[in-house]
Amino acid sequence: MTDQPKPLWTAAEIAALPEVHIRHPLNPASDVHLRPVGQMAGLRRLALTIARVPPGRESFIYHAHERDEEFLVILSGRGRALIDGREHEVGAGDIMAFPTPSVAHHLANPYEEDLVYLMGGERSGLDVGTFPGIGKRILFTGREILLLDEADIRKLSLAEFFPDGPPAGATGP
Repeated sequence: MTDQPKPLWTAAEIAALPEVHIRHPLNPASDVHLRPVGQMAGLRRLALTIARVPPGRESFIYHAHERDEEFLVILSGRGRALIDGREHEVGAGDIMAFPTPSVAHHLANPYEEDLVYLMGGERSGLDVGTFPGIGKRILFTGREILLLDEADIRKLSLAEFFPDGPPAGATGP
């Protein structure tokens, strides 16, 4: 018999797990405590995490995804979600979904109790995050996280690669 991941995790078992503390390096107000329940259960293609944002703190940074879809389900507490430039109050039972390419989004907790939510999405191994408020992008490669300044990004064309013209049937930007 092979070792199989544990498919059932009770609320008590999850609550007893240590939290992983994260602060987004581009947002000094970021303060998130995570329990990666999907990984514990053996999920390989889906990220599933219980996140907790303390009072007066924020999740990550206002961002959008190019490749990996993401969703959030508020489990307890209240928060303020900034979605595509508009602020919304969110609370227990509310769901936010971000198909790709996603609109920019962010979650803050200006209230006096913890904001707890289930965060999930694809784990493709390659995603591009855009931070529209600061003019930067981040590239997740599965092995590295690379920060890019949008001012340094240059779009290339097929003509730059094929001085005699692209081959028949070639498509691209």
